[in-house]
Amino acid sequence: MTDFKAFDAWYEKAGVRATPRRVLADDDEILTKDFFPQHLVPHLLHPEVAAQEDPLQRYLSAQHLYQWLVFTSHFEVAVVCRATQQIAQNQCGLELPNSVRLNAFKICADESYHSLYSLDVADQVEMRSGIKALGYDFRQFLTNLDAIGDGFPGYEMLIQLLQVVVFETLITSILADIPADRNVLTLVRDTVRDHVVDEGRHHAYFSSFFKHLWGQLPISERTLVARVLPDVVLRSLQPATRPAHAALLQAGFSEDRANNVIAESYDSESVLAGIRFASAKTVALFENCGVMDLPGAREAFVTAGLLSA
Repeated sequence: MTDFKAFDAWYEKAGVRATPRRVLADDDEILTKDFFPQHLVPHLLHPEVAAQEDPLQRYLSAQHLYQWLVFTSHFEVAVVCRATQQIAQNQCGLELPNSVRLNAFKICADESYHSLYSLDVADQVEMRSGIKALGYDFRQFLTNLDAIGDGFPGYEMLIQLLQVVVFETLITSILADIPADRNVLTLVRDTVRDHVVDEGRHHAYFSSFFKHLWGQLPISERTLVARVLPDVVLRSLQPATRPAHAALLQAGFSEDRANNVIAESYDSESVLAGIRFASAKTVALFENCGVMDLPGAREAFVTAGLLSA
């Protein structure tokens, strides 16, 4: 694998080793700065929401921030560490050099720290803003993600490895846009910036890991991988509309109005366009490794809307 240099300075530069705890230091910011960039929250741009008074819009923005942070705190451990731990402990069914396993342990440390500070930031913002966070049930997302393996008994570990490869090679607008947006709370910007630095190493690692994985799979398992990858990408990037709907109801929208806002803000065409953008490098990785050369593979990605015909 070619991931070695990405982790050469891990002990000196990893967030868990080198960055301070990020704190909300400026009392004025909680009143004047955005919780989350509006252009990254489709329902905030809907005319019915945009026409509301500022306190309601800030409430919905805060709820979106809470949901994203709590999702991250669960996801990093429940999905990323779940698979990465199997790599680290040499239990993923592949022949791996010790350097790959050691770097997997470093990723587990990174992701556990990401989980910690995501929840820490949510707690700080909730306490200082006075906006109480609504509950978020991560189990629904995880159940849907893991359901990909229901039709492939005996391949649960392989599918979990594919899940982490997909997630760790995506390029999302959240990680790309927030650090440079001075309208957003400094605490949020700094936290996301720290996250981006670590994720750069993880992207390099899992891009290389997939090449290693693909190279060791027999043709029968390569065919399975080609079949499930489009579904992994689509399920990984579906927007969290249930929490958005719940926040609209809590903000005073009727059931019908909330349904309308969600339906018009997250129409299938817009959602798929966002997924294609975020997964472009991931799909390119698969193509470069030869996934699309298998019979029916390219057609599956085209049917899923991830490639052009």
